[in-house]
Amino acid sequence: SKIVQANDWLEEECGNMAREGLRTLVFGRRHMTEEEYQDFNEKYTRAKATINDRAGNIAAVLATIESGLDLVALSGVEDKLQPHVRSTLEMLRNAGIKVWMLTGDKVETATCIAISTRLVSRTQSLFTFSVQNKNQAIEKLHQFESMRDTCLVVDGNSLQICIDNHKETFIKVACRAPSVVCCRCSPTQKAEIVRLIKEITNKRTCAVGDGGNDVSMILQADVGVGLVGKEGKQASLAADFSLTQFQYLSRLILWHGRNSYKRSARLSQFVIHRGLIISFIQAVFSAIFYFPASSIYIGCLLVGYSTIYTMAPVFSLVLDEDVTEQIAFRYPELYHDLQKGRALSYKTFCIWVLKSVYQGGCIMLLAIVLFESSLNNIVAITFTSLILCELLNVAFEINKWHRYMVIAEIVTVLIYFLSIMVPGVTSFEISFIASFDFIWKVLVITAVACFPLYLGKILLKKLDPPPTSKLQ
Repeated sequence: SKIVQANDWLEEECGNMAREGLRTLVFGRRHMTEEEYQDFNEKYTRAKATINDRAGNIAAVLATIESGLDLVALSGVEDKLQPHVRSTLEMLRNAGIKVWMLTGDKVETATCIAISTRLVSRTQSLFTFSVQNKNQAIEKLHQFESMRDTCLVVDGNSLQICIDNHKETFIKVACRAPSVVCCRCSPTQKAEIVRLIKEITNKRTCAVGDGGNDVSMILQADVGVGLVGKEGKQASLAADFSLTQFQYLSRLILWHGRNSYKRSARLSQFVIHRGLIISFIQAVFSAIFYFPASSIYIGCLLVGYSTIYTMAPVFSLVLDEDVTEQIAFRYPELYHDLQKGRALSYKTFCIWVLKSVYQGGCIMLLAIVLFESSLNNIVAITFTSLILCELLNVAFEINKWHRYMVIAEIVTVLIYFLSIMVPGVTSFEISFIASFDFIWKVLVITAVACFPLYLGKILLKKLDPPPTSKLQ
C-alpha cells in the first residue's frame, strides 16, 4: 500500500477478505510534531486559496502526509445484498439491457459480488483490465475486442487512463461486453462514464444508486433511480424514481416502463391525427369553394371537437395493455421490441399522416360530390362522420378493453347526439338530422373512411404478427 507502510500480512488479509465479498477498511495513523503540523497547515491553506488547479494542489499537499502511516487495524464488513437481486439482474439481462456495475470496492470484492449476483453468468468468462499507461491500454482494448461472451473488469486507475486517452474506443469496446464491472470508481468517474455512454452510443441510460456518492451519476443519467437504504436518502431525493428495494427495478422497467412508452406513443399519435384530419377537411373545403375566408365549422363545434367530443375516448388509451403483467415478467425478451423504437418513429408518424389525409378526404369529398348541395347539411354530415371516425379509430387501436374505455365511448356518443338536438348549439337542422337520409349518408361515409384501414390493419397483423400476439 502507498499510504500505509509495506506489510505482507496486510496485503494477504485484504485479498482474503475481498475474495469473500467483504468491504475492507485499513486504519492507519501518523505522529506529527508541532512544526510539521504548522508547515502542513500553511501549505494546505495556500492550496485552498489557489484559483488554478485547486483540487490538484490540495491533493499534492495531502500526499505529503498521507504516506508511511503506521498500521492500526484492518476490518472487513459484509455489504449484504437485498433479496432477489440475482433474479432481477438476470431478468434485465434477458430483456437486452446492458448492466454496468460502478463501485468503489476492490477488484476482488467487486468480482465476487458480480459472480454471486449472476451479473456474470456461468458460461461467461472474466477479463481483468489493468494497465499503467495509454499504450498498454490500447493494446488491452484490442485484445478484449477479439474476445466473445466475456465480461470486462476495470480498476479505477486503468479506467481513468482510458477516459483521458481512449474514451471513445473504450466505450465502444466495453459496450460490446455482456456486462462491465468498474472498480475503485470515484463519484466523478461514475458520472463521467454515464455521460460518455450517452454521448458516444446515443443510448438511453438508467443509473441506480443508494448512497450520496451515487448522486452525480443519478443526475447525469437519462433516468435516475434511488434506493432508500441504510446509507441515507440522498440518492432517493436526487432521483427521478425512488424504490425501497432493488427487486422493484424489474417492475419499474419491464412493466411500468413498457406501458408508459406504448401509451405515450399511441396517445401522441392520436393527438396529431385528431388535429390533422380536421385540418385536411378544412383544406379540401377551401379548395373546392375557391378559398373563402371562413371556416367550415363554427366555433362551438371546433371547441367541442377538441374537448367533450373526442377527449375522453382518446385519453382513455392510457389504460390500454398489450400484454398482461405476468407475461411481461415471464418473457422479458419482449422488451427487445421496445428498444427498436418502432412504436413512435418517422414511419409511424407518416402512417398516421396518411390516415388523416385519407379519412379527411373521404369525409369531405363524399359529402360534397355524392350527397349534398346544402352547406348546412354538408357540415352536419361531415362533422358527425368525423366524430364517429375518431371514436372508431380509438376502438380499433385498443388491445384490451377497460370498463372506462367503454364508458368513455358510449358517453361521448350520447353527449354528441344530445348536443346536436339542442337548438342554437350546433345550428344543425333538426328535421334533417332526424331523417333517415342523414343517417345512411353518415354511415356510408364513416364506413368508407374507416373500414378499409381496419381491414388493412388486420391483414398486416396476419402477415406480420407482433411478438405479443404469439403469447395471447
